[in-house]
Amino acid sequence: MHALVVYCHPSPQSYTAAVRDVVLAKLRDAGAQVTLIDLYAEGFAPKLAPEEWHAYDAGPSDQADLSRHITAVNAADTLIFVYPTWWYGLPALLKGWLDRVMLPGVAFNLPPNGPITPKLRHIKRMGVFTTCGASWWLTTFIGSPGRRTLLWGVGLLCARRLRRVFCAHYAMDTSTPASRAAHLRRVDRGMDRLLRGATALGAAQGEPTQQPSVDRG
Repeated sequence: MHALVVYCHPSPQSYTAAVRDVVLAKLRDAGAQVTLIDLYAEGFAPKLAPEEWHAYDAGPSDQADLSRHITAVNAADTLIFVYPTWWYGLPALLKGWLDRVMLPGVAFNLPPNGPITPKLRHIKRMGVFTTCGASWWLTTFIGSPGRRTLLWGVGLLCARRLRRVFCAHYAMDTSTPASRAAHLRRVDRGMDRLLRGATALGAAQGEPTQQPSVDRG
């Protein structure tokens, strides 16, 4: 199993970092090969530059700041996002990551005279772990745009029988130590659902089952 974890939060001491640590621990226990992309730590530039926009249809270029990310996407069979929900959606760095990395030729094919076709069929599992300042009902009323973008926008490009897990702590502004601890337990159980059968599958396919170090880039 090859997992790519895309993490997005400006504070190393954040609660979102604690969620990330639970995710990484479960992957480690499953014997996964893990690549962690920490967008803030590496200073990822989210802006799609004019030259990138003009060359968008041509697919990925050889830009050094993107090539490692694209390689990680191509190698992954498990894709996990860990981030805070801001204004009901994705933080700017994470949205910019989608704009700059999930390109034609990487996430989908863009024929000149035909429909878009998926190119992420190798991704069989997707996990989305987030926090929301708003309540569940208000986030749902707005339409949960971040959840829809990842689980369905990106998810439709993945394997046809994609295993999806979504886990959010709502009303973070009024959270308590008890609610935060309870949510970490939900994250733990969500990872169990996401990875169910993955270890056995990896062993059957000859993938390593030892606990690997995390490539933090």
